[in-house]
Amino acid sequence: MQPNRPLYPFALIVAWMSALALGACSPSRPEIRSADASNPALVNTGKSIYDRLCASCHGTRLEGQPDWQSRKPDGKLPAPPHDATGHTWHHDDATLFDITRNGLAKYGGPDYRTDMPKFDSVLKDEEIWAVLAYIKSTWPAETAQHQASLNRPARP
Repeated sequence: MQPNRPLYPFALIVAWMSALALGACSPSRPEIRSADASNPALVNTGKSIYDRLCASCHGTRLEGQPDWQSRKPDGKLPAPPHDATGHTWHHDDATLFDITRNGLAKYGGPDYRTDMPKFDSVLKDEEIWAVLAYIKSTWPAETAQHQASLNRPARP
C-alpha cells in the first residue's frame, strides 16, 4: 500500500493546463491580416506611421526617389514610388507585408543591397498593415482593383 500523497501539486498542474486550453479557445481581439484601404481608422493610422518612418525615402506624396529604376554608384536602387507610377501595386498584400516586415533578401537574394530596413523590430504587424492600407488608399480605382485581384482569399 502506498502512503497518501498530497494531491495539491497534481491539482495545480491540471488547473494550469485547463487554463491554457481555455485561453486558446477564448475570444480575443481580432488580428489584422489585410491592408483594408476602405477602413478610415486603419488608413489614418497608416498615414501617420508612413509620414514618420517612410516618407523620408519614399516621398511625402509616395513619389519615390528620382530615377528610382537606375542603380546608384553604391549599387543600390533608389527608393521606389508607392503611388500608381511605381511597382508596389504589382504585388499582393502578403508579399508587400513580408517585404516590409522581413526585408528584401527573400526576393532579391541574400546579397541584394538595399537601404530598405526590415521593420520586424520597429512596427507591430497591425502597424505594417495600416501603412499598406494607407498606400493602397491613394491609388486610382483601376490600380487598386488590379492589385486587389492579386490577393488570394485568406485561409481559415
